[in-house]
Amino acid sequence: MPRSSCAVYGTAITGVILIVTGVALLVAGVFQNIINKRLKGEITLTEGSKVFGTWKNPPPPVFMEFFFYNVTNPKEFMEGKKPRVNTMGPYTYREYRPKANVTFVEDGKKVSALTPKTFVFVPELSAGDPSKDNVTTVNIPAVAVMNKLKDSGFWVKSGMSMFMGSLGTTMFFTHTVNELLWGFEDPLLSRLHKIKPEVDEKFGLMLDKNGSTDGEFVYFTGEQNYLEYGRIDTWKGQKLMSFWNTNQSNMINGTDGSAFHPFLTKEERLDVFTADLCRSIHMLFEKEVKVKGILAYRYTPPRAVLASGKNNPENEGFCLDPANCLDDGVLNVAVCRKGAPVIVSFPHFYLGDKKYADAIDGLSPVHEHHQTYLDLNPTTGVPVRAAKRAQINILLDRVTGFPMTRNLNGTVFPVMFLNESVVIDDASAARLHKLLTIAFIAANFPFILVALGVILLLISILLYIRSCQKKTTAKSETAYSPVCAKADDPGEKNGTYVGLSPVEKS
Repeated sequence: MPRSSCAVYGTAITGVILIVTGVALLVAGVFQNIINKRLKGEITLTEGSKVFGTWKNPPPPVFMEFFFYNVTNPKEFMEGKKPRVNTMGPYTYREYRPKANVTFVEDGKKVSALTPKTFVFVPELSAGDPSKDNVTTVNIPAVAVMNKLKDSGFWVKSGMSMFMGSLGTTMFFTHTVNELLWGFEDPLLSRLHKIKPEVDEKFGLMLDKNGSTDGEFVYFTGEQNYLEYGRIDTWKGQKLMSFWNTNQSNMINGTDGSAFHPFLTKEERLDVFTADLCRSIHMLFEKEVKVKGILAYRYTPPRAVLASGKNNPENEGFCLDPANCLDDGVLNVAVCRKGAPVIVSFPHFYLGDKKYADAIDGLSPVHEHHQTYLDLNPTTGVPVRAAKRAQINILLDRVTGFPMTRNLNGTVFPVMFLNESVVIDDASAARLHKLLTIAFIAANFPFILVALGVILLLISILLYIRSCQKKTTAKSETAYSPVCAKADDPGEKNGTYVGLSPVEKS
């Protein structure tokens, strides 16, 4: 057999073998199963796993931005007019949140940890100086005291009202951003502290938060079941909270928002427990995005998360006073804020009832700026970008016995909103790129084999066609052709003959 024929048949046979092998591997799912098993084994909260080190000490920088609503017409508002605010900020802090006291429990099936948070001011990312910028806002200590006494007797409330008047207490006060965030000694609270030592004499929206934790969490490692990776088992030793009216509302569901299981789908519901809200929320797929070249699924809280109980029965347990339930988009968290009438919402009352934003001049909810979201790589579950946005409001309502509240009518008054955000750092993105590339190649190896087989088969067909063409050309070049006798050559009398070249005799 000629060498060219061997090459043709060898190429064809190799191509067929590759195609058959690729199809067989594809049908069996061998490589996909290997990759899935390997990733499930590596994405666990166990010593030596790929993610354990970054879970304990996350490398991407987390930034906390604070925005304050400065009230420009407090006197007019107290007279019954519509309040007007302008937004100050951001005041940006770098947030460090390494895990501490990491301990494996229950034979390594779970791991407990604390997450102390430290905040460091970043002036180059801020719009002003928090030690100099003044903000006029609701006097939260005064509102908290009046709210605490709203069910007390007339004489108690009247006495407190006169006491507050003697101190010059008003419904609004002005302080620096630093004081409002990290605390200052409030005159009213200081006096009450002398009478009742359990009352803290200082007030601050982030008082004692710098360097503190939200309590101990116990997480599932995901080693037994990859779907339980990072899921919370207990918070502060409890599997179920006791703040709300129903077991469903008191459930601690999902993760803490920093870890999610691999192989996410667009159809699943992601549960996240937020200690700041003292409740769990859920997120749904919104769209595909790319972050530093990495594919991610964006999950966001739907409107139903903060819908009122009448519009979402799952939320009925969050209203502790059925006669005074709030409408869509807000949550009263006074029960876990020492009785202070704190209302939580998304910034500018995004996804809330229109009446809340309409009640304040200067608010305008915008999807892109006020939405909370998680961008997760679906293969690994790794967060590549995230933004948690929340607004702190105070419920201002009339309290009998306190004349300063006579013109108040249940306004949910915005004080501040925050944006806690993170984007994957370049080094982590490069490692994730590499991992995803390897996983992609390995998962698609059967397709590569089939493609190579098809290419080799096409090459063999082309070689065969070319070989046939060469044979046809060779035959035509060596074929004998008849030649007519020449009239002027008398020596040649035999008619037609086979033309040969004459050879001279030596």
